[in-house]
Amino acid sequence: MSRMPVVFVSHGAPDALLNAPDAVACWREIGQQVADPVAILVVSAHWEARVATASLSGAPETLHDFTGFPQALYRMQYPAPGAPQLAERAVALLSAAGMAAELHPGRGLDHGAWAPLSAMYAQANVPVTQLSLVRNAGVAAHVAMGQALAALRDEGVLIVASGAITHHFGWLDWQAKADQPPVSQAQAFTDWVAERLAMRDVSGMLAYRAAPYGAEAHPTEEHFLPLFVALGAAGDDTPQRYRPNFAYGGMAMDAYLWRG
Repeated sequence: MSRMPVVFVSHGAPDALLNAPDAVACWREIGQQVADPVAILVVSAHWEARVATASLSGAPETLHDFTGFPQALYRMQYPAPGAPQLAERAVALLSAAGMAAELHPGRGLDHGAWAPLSAMYAQANVPVTQLSLVRNAGVAAHVAMGQALAALRDEGVLIVASGAITHHFGWLDWQAKADQPPVSQAQAFTDWVAERLAMRDVSGMLAYRAAPYGAEAHPTEEHFLPLFVALGAAGDDTPQRYRPNFAYGGMAMDAYLWRG
């Protein structure tokens, strides 16, 4: 079995499936580029826990973890089978690397997981489990998490990290047109990230808060942490960048695919 890639997606606002067609097309294309995995491990910005925690659910619930959006979103379901054996394997790998890790009996899939997967694997026939971020652990710890999980790539598992390249609500214009130029600060930071990733400059990425607009792009860090898990799992692979239109003028929707 060939080595599976690693994927990072900017999942955008909860209504991305309705209002971000460029991003949805990008997710669909990535799904077409990747051979069918045995299972999927998703790390989403919307689940943080005291220690790294993986879900044992055999039939993960579709969590509508948002309010104030169109009713069509609340009717959406992603009925993929769970992957409890993958959850156990992920926890074993993290534990072997000296990281605290545990299992959750039935946590479902939040929108950071099911929204992109709905486009990548619309049939919902690939088993999937979700792994939490570690609250307040920082970027280096999440790179180490990805490094510990990298062995899954040789076992047919697709690692999908779902977060955001920029996540500053003050940059958003909820009335923005699709062809509206993005906020300059958001564009500058997004391009800075792309340059660092293209150079495989992990140390530069670790210091992102000193980059132009880095601290502004992420007033809180949870939406950027999945990218660091992806970086750790990707190792020396060089990423392919996808550049859908910005959402709401200030939310970068970039995605990356690291091939094995």
